[in-house]
Amino acid sequence: MAETVDELTIEYIEDGVTTVKELDKIVLTKGAWATLMYRYQEWNRSKEVYGADKYSIRRYQKRNGQYMQKSKFNISSKDQAEKIIAALSQWVVLPDAE
Repeated sequence: MAETVDELTIEYIEDGVTTVKELDKIVLTKGAWATLMYRYQEWNRSKEVYGADKYSIRRYQKRNGQYMQKSKFNISSKDQAEKIIAALSQWVVLPDAE
């Protein structure tokens, strides 16, 4: 387990093969509860290539000096990601400068 937010990763290696390759991560919140968003690809064993980009939002809780994953939400496709972006863009409106 990770002791700092910077050490947290979605990357996973199995039998010497990176089956989940982390492409990027953004720290949304830090502290006793941390929220991170990842961009990643999964290895397709039959085709021997990485699949399309995927996205995941994960929450971690720090206990006894170690971060442990408590929840996750995987965005299943580019289409779903675009719908989430569109919804948030409608809901989060910057106030008019007065």
